[in-house]
Amino acid sequence: MQFMKRLREPVRNGDITRTVRIWKSLRVKVGNRYQLEPGHVVVDAVHSIELSDITPEIARETGFKGVVDLLKTARHGTGDQVFLIDFHYVPPEA
Repeated sequence: MQFMKRLREPVRNGDITRTVRIWKSLRVKVGNRYQLEPGHVVVDAVHSIELSDITPEIARETGFKGVVDLLKTARHGTGDQVFLIDFHYVPPEA
């Protein structure tokens, strides 16, 4: 699971703990780790939602100004399934 460059630091700081992804099929699994240098994110929950379920609050929680801003990024492929993914960042072990 990758994040735009501008979102990586807020994810590492814990300011962003959820993301919206529009995929053909689910690409992450609850409990799995996904690299985000220098540490990784762990998926806590996955919710299948509809586009109409994306609120301005969800958009802000995922690091975007609003729904339109989020969808400009999220709708970049041919996927049609919408997932709201909760996660947390784990820094590298010292």
